[in-house]
Amino acid sequence: MAIHELTPEQVRSMTLAEKDRWWRAEVFKGDLPQLTIRSALTGMILGGILSLTNIYVGIKTGWTLGVGITSVIITYAAFKLLSGAGIGREMTILENNAMQSIATSAGYMTVPLVSSIPAYMLVTGQVVPPLHTGVWIVLVAVLGVLFAFPLKKRFINDEQLPFPEGYAAGVVMDSLHSEHGREGLFKAKILGVGGALSGIIEVLRSERVMRAIHLKWLALPDAWDDFIYRFATPKLLGTPLRDLTIRFDSSILMMGTGGLMGLRTAASLLITATLNYFVLAPIMIHNGVIHTVSYKAITTWSMWGGAAMMTTSSLWAFLSKPQIILQSFTGIFGRARGAADPLADVELPMRVFVIGIPVVGAAVIAAAHVFFGVRIALGLAALPLVFVFTLIAVNSTGLTSITPGSAIAKMTQLTFSVVAHGNTATNIMTAGITTDVTLSASNLLMDIKPGYMLGAKPRQQAVGHVLGVFAGALVAVPIFYALFHGNIGIFTSERMPMPSAQILRSVAELLTHGFSTLHVTSRIAMAIGAVLGLVVEIVSQRSRGRFPLSGVALGLGFVLRFSDVLAMAIGASVFWLAARRSRRADSVTHRVFVDNQETLCAGIIAGGSIAGIALMLLETIVLKGP
Repeated sequence: MAIHELTPEQVRSMTLAEKDRWWRAEVFKGDLPQLTIRSALTGMILGGILSLTNIYVGIKTGWTLGVGITSVIITYAAFKLLSGAGIGREMTILENNAMQSIATSAGYMTVPLVSSIPAYMLVTGQVVPPLHTGVWIVLVAVLGVLFAFPLKKRFINDEQLPFPEGYAAGVVMDSLHSEHGREGLFKAKILGVGGALSGIIEVLRSERVMRAIHLKWLALPDAWDDFIYRFATPKLLGTPLRDLTIRFDSSILMMGTGGLMGLRTAASLLITATLNYFVLAPIMIHNGVIHTVSYKAITTWSMWGGAAMMTTSSLWAFLSKPQIILQSFTGIFGRARGAADPLADVELPMRVFVIGIPVVGAAVIAAAHVFFGVRIALGLAALPLVFVFTLIAVNSTGLTSITPGSAIAKMTQLTFSVVAHGNTATNIMTAGITTDVTLSASNLLMDIKPGYMLGAKPRQQAVGHVLGVFAGALVAVPIFYALFHGNIGIFTSERMPMPSAQILRSVAELLTHGFSTLHVTSRIAMAIGAVLGLVVEIVSQRSRGRFPLSGVALGLGFVLRFSDVLAMAIGASVFWLAARRSRRADSVTHRVFVDNQETLCAGIIAGGSIAGIALMLLETIVLKGP
């Protein structure tokens, strides 16, 4: 199959009605099975399982990852094998697309579990009841869906924005269903091998599990440098390197994450993590500014410089492109159309949004008031911000695949530090409303793009997204609560560092309590970080993206563990070197590490994350011994 696309000239010259008629005639596959029972069940099951990868990676790094391509490859291979064995038939390309819509929705809706919800718990010292959390994340995700689909008409149908990650998913599906199974099964093998290897390593690293099954002699050390500590204890200004998180982990999960993020981001993280843990932290510990030697104590000091750098860098990137902001509002209701909508019978009816947004919006405001103590008036004030920021974020995502979630959160926090001064919990949860809804809408439009490319029914994708939201909540919420087992203190520890929650909480506390609560060195670090964030972003823009560093990643390097950053840098370097050294396109190295880089990384992350979550649950609930 070939993907039919309009030329740039046609995109500029054709009216929306003409584009819709062209799509209906040339692309739409209305008679092909799409949202079937098996695609719905497969998407919900896979989405629930793969949502755990976002929880695990989010806990460790603050990053959220798409699970669409992973689910597409798994489903394609599974039904291909079942069909070959005479059990059922293969999935159609649009069933696979409907399935990945559900799975992707389930994966993305977990964002509040690693950001606003734990941040709120840290500030209040109270555990939010699981039912409240489940209702909350479903409501904000569904509100994101309701905001996303009206914008589809403009950003996808009319302007034909690329949504790069979504476009890649469409190309992968088209390739899988066009290659008679060869390429699809090869991708599935790579995904499976990467997942199995990463999962097995995680199990071998758990000494308690290996001891419980009487295979302790096979256990791997948590870090390869454990061998060094048998003979010596390397230190910096009297502090052991391992207490500074300067370690070489035996896990390969973060290497897979580094392979996805690329060398520029990984190198930026490594620079500031090296500065923090090799230079600044030892000095501050030696001089008594950091009173205890632990990851939590170090990041409690170092996060301020990093947060300032991330804030100024992301805000400058966001506000310094007024053309994108203005473009977001231009033609918001679409260009002039004919008397009839050519896609009226396949698009989601407008009455769904006209009724749904006020109703679900009111439910979000009521839940914020009842669950988190946000005053009704402040909840109402957050909804216009949701509308404005969703428009801008979707435009940014459509052009670059980058959703400015950090900038949106900071702008909301700045706004509510004025209108709700002194109320840290309100500051966090109003930022959660705007950020989570805009991220949901932007990421779901990224997922709608492949459906448009392949001729799927938008109405069925909308239903699929909502199914995914409930699937993600049913799996992710109980697993999240089982992981910390009512112990809020575990948040920001080495086991569950929660960098996104740390930054959200810390910025809220700073804005509500004032700068005087910080140590003077933290204030100096903030000033320097703020300036550097601006400088890096300005230089990057002036060089048209050729500057090799990322301001946001530089800031994040002050919050993550050095061992995680080192692993990500190694992973990014391995794939970069493979691309540079592999000259023959038909070689195994090139096919695995270059052509299928994303597939291999996704397998490593999925296998390691699911095993890691399972082990954390096992060690927390079952193996309670030392």
